[in-house]
Amino acid sequence: MLNAVAPESRASLHAMLDFAWNAAAFVSTEAMEATGLTRSTAIDALDELIDFGLLRELPNARAAGQYSKGRPSRRFELCADAAVVIGMDAGRAHLTTTVADLRGESLAQETVELDTRQDGAEDRRSAVLAAVDSALRAAGRSRAEVLAACIGVPAPVNSHGRSPEQREGFWRRMNPDLRELLEEWVPIVRIENDASLAAVAEGAAGAAVGLRNFVVLLAGDRLGAGVVVDGHLLRGAHGGVGEMKAFDYVFGVESAAGIGLKLTDWVLQAAAAGQIPPGHPLAGLPTDRLTGRAVLDLARSGDRWSHSLVERAGALLARITAVFGSLYDPERVIVAGAVADGLAEVLDVARTRLPTELDLPAPDLTLSALGAGSVSTGAVSAAIEAARADVLRLDVSGLDWRRADG
Repeated sequence: MLNAVAPESRASLHAMLDFAWNAAAFVSTEAMEATGLTRSTAIDALDELIDFGLLRELPNARAAGQYSKGRPSRRFELCADAAVVIGMDAGRAHLTTTVADLRGESLAQETVELDTRQDGAEDRRSAVLAAVDSALRAAGRSRAEVLAACIGVPAPVNSHGRSPEQREGFWRRMNPDLRELLEEWVPIVRIENDASLAAVAEGAAGAAVGLRNFVVLLAGDRLGAGVVVDGHLLRGAHGGVGEMKAFDYVFGVESAAGIGLKLTDWVLQAAAAGQIPPGHPLAGLPTDRLTGRAVLDLARSGDRWSHSLVERAGALLARITAVFGSLYDPERVIVAGAVADGLAEVLDVARTRLPTELDLPAPDLTLSALGAGSVSTGAVSAAIEAARADVLRLDVSGLDWRRADG
């Protein structure tokens, strides 16, 4: 059972829990030194966290062979298996669900493909619940053991987890009150824009570790951005900070279409206009094989005509990066998403053009190493972050903490 924490003891408990969450097995003296708490306050906090179900006491230092004289120190560790968190990348055409322990260690991950012709609100809500339940079964866990969940959606999301209305209704279909849906049985729920979660992932385990000012450009079929300024993830009043509609009005960009999609459009236009050179590997191919990926592969092998499209894509990326550089002054812009691993040559071109696009120092432009899993990785990190912030404020008895005793 998870018990409520008295307000007057929360500060010391938070300090102790923050230390324990990042530490391996530790002794009480280490906890006192790290938190600055007095011995009596530290011991009270440790015992209360044990009662709460978040810490377990281990055999003391003498029993563990680490102490031989005097009074042995008590040893503790976080109960990482006391509960689980759920992180989900809820794209339009797929749901990738990860179940992890309280340290973020993955216990199960599953991906299901969705029929985009059936993207009504109820269809999506049912699909999300089915994906969560399936992943929990794969992990050998139950709904009663879920402490926190975070879902990333391809839509703006405000601080309350809601997406605004939109002319086409797409945003609300992607986020049909998912927070309310999960809050029926999950104690802590966080809904975020998918690009924002990619930024969380890069800050936690990717190319932005240690940085306080960076932008993650999620380069799927459409562009989206996660923006971190002075260490804070930005949302805006309606969650629209990372929305790319503004690029419709930027000369040299003209839309929020992703780089891979742009390359595909350009090669299709060239084919329709008869501009692909005779005898070229792409000449005469059916349209379903005229893709941005094919262009990138040919350019990488030295094909000059394909490289001309890569040059065009590099100029496009430089302009996009310059807009972010002018608006947010980031140290680094990170290109992430499934397509990122094929854009090295595009980034090379963009880097050479970028200094002429900006008056401010140009941000470092780099590729993410997290691959297609950046959003789900960020969702797990965000779920743990929410759990750490809110778990001591809970007053529920439905969580199954029995694993903490194992």
